[in-house]
Amino acid sequence: MYKPLPDSLTIKVSGINGLGLFSKKDILKGTNLGISHLKINNMLVRTPLGGFINHSDNPNCTKIKSTSSDFDYTKYNLITLEHIKENTELTLKYSFYNIK
Repeated sequence: MYKPLPDSLTIKVSGINGLGLFSKKDILKGTNLGISHLKINNMLVRTPLGGFINHSDNPNCTKIKSTSSDFDYTKYNLITLEHIKENTELTLKYSFYNIK
């Protein structure tokens, strides 16, 4: 069955901007939460993880890049940089978009 988010995350109103990703339970440092973005033939596609995570200059998550040698795509997985406590908003330092 398709699940757009891991069981440990939910989408709620954010104090940063609009909606954001929040932890439903404690999440350990170094946890791979899944694919946040795909780059296919120079087109960037956001998953729910990538679409709802907000920017921070002091993020608690990062992206790990992996490429396919057989196909023209790159995937980016969302990884926690620290222990995330329950009800904490997950953030990422944006690198695909200009921040104003």
